[in-house]
Amino acid sequence: MRKLIDLEINEKQLERTIKSTKERGILIPTFAQMKDPDKIPASIKEKLKKTGLWDIDPVNLFRISWKNEPVGHGGLFQKLPNYIELPPALTGVKARIFAMAGKFFPTGAHKVGASFACLAPRLVTGQFDPTYHEAVWPSTGNYCRGGAYNSTLLGCKSIAILPENMSKERFEWLSKVAGEVIATPGCESNVKEIYDKTWELRRTRDTVIILNQFGELGNHLWHYEVTGNALNDIITAEAGAKGRLAGVCLTSGSGGTLGSGDLLKDKHPQAKIAVGEALQCPTLMNNGFGDHRIEGIGDKHVPWIHNVRNTDMVIAIDDNDSLGLFRLCNEAAGHEYLRSLGVADELIAKLPWVGISGAANILSCIKFAKYYELDENDMVITILTDSAEMYQSRLQEMEEERGSRYNGINAAVDHSRNVLGVRTDSMEELTYQSRKRIHNLKYYTWIEQQMYDVNELNEQWYDYDNYWNRLHKMAPELDALIEQFNAKLV
Repeated sequence: MRKLIDLEINEKQLERTIKSTKERGILIPTFAQMKDPDKIPASIKEKLKKTGLWDIDPVNLFRISWKNEPVGHGGLFQKLPNYIELPPALTGVKARIFAMAGKFFPTGAHKVGASFACLAPRLVTGQFDPTYHEAVWPSTGNYCRGGAYNSTLLGCKSIAILPENMSKERFEWLSKVAGEVIATPGCESNVKEIYDKTWELRRTRDTVIILNQFGELGNHLWHYEVTGNALNDIITAEAGAKGRLAGVCLTSGSGGTLGSGDLLKDKHPQAKIAVGEALQCPTLMNNGFGDHRIEGIGDKHVPWIHNVRNTDMVIAIDDNDSLGLFRLCNEAAGHEYLRSLGVADELIAKLPWVGISGAANILSCIKFAKYYELDENDMVITILTDSAEMYQSRLQEMEEERGSRYNGINAAVDHSRNVLGVRTDSMEELTYQSRKRIHNLKYYTWIEQQMYDVNELNEQWYDYDNYWNRLHKMAPELDALIEQFNAKLV
């Protein structure tokens, strides 16, 4: 039977890993603790009260949770994740649209969770030896930030790889945390160039272990178990007597967050999973070409960990719409304009939680609601993967491009054209055959280029129970190994 996430123990390396980890006074959180922070020991919580959210401190591993208090220092946990509900005055649709915020993770983005789930299994099994190996984090930005951060907290060497045209905030931060930073040619759309660099490292260094978020099933599992349950907590709290989950809308990126959709469909079988992508590079809809400016999502390939057979719709989002909504949410004139429409000050204060890919996710929800003619009892949910904190330079660039400061007229135009004006074109409701077409695109990236197993590709499609369903049950097995590892550290 296929291993899926490899949990085979390397006893010799595990001894060195335990010794190195113990010397640094590190404990590793379980998936169960990330899902329910009430399970975190009181001694850890006491340490967190004295620790900043972004501090380079191993105790912050226990802040890899959607339920962090929204403070920069000393915060603990709350019953529900941080989230917002976007009113019809902003969205132009009757459906209730919710967005869960990634801003309050260490590093300010949820990718710190996905990267943890790729590294932790290798540490607790001894497959990664911190005294010898280097963790390579190929990414279009937030994943390599999360990976470098986790590596440092866990006492591991790290190499971050990302396209040279990503925001300067990413590079500035990485220069202080990652052991090595490599910039590859291109922008968000140039994922192959990142892969090519990982192969170069494989050929030239015997110390590297590639932790490719697009192909790491730990990424999918973390989002299924942790993100999916966090989203469901919001739905349960907000549903009331008549509320029903109509769908979850998520841009593709690594394909990891889509794992949360699998959990929601397990709990709400009537709900649909819609995957968003950039209109300027419509990979799922039209086999991929061009480039785009929605930082935080990848393209020109189908991630290995995307469970395509469980996906119901593809929604393409225009760059201009995403950037327009992003500015509306993050400029003072945008806030004033929305206030004039009756949007509450409490919500306006939280709109800077919306980054560029978060704006694309919100627009996917709006298009989804329009397409299915949803009403006020229908709930649609999404994720704000990071926040505007990582994109202040982009706001400045857009102001320089326009040659003037953002004003009320700009806000009215962006809202009318880029939000209220979005249409239900560039959407595809997937049939069995169209799902299979998208799934088959994995062959070119993963079998021909990355040397994955074609038999496993077929298992993803034809053996759902023994592949995806079995993967979704692996969290307790991994948690048991983490607990055994921790027991040897105290």
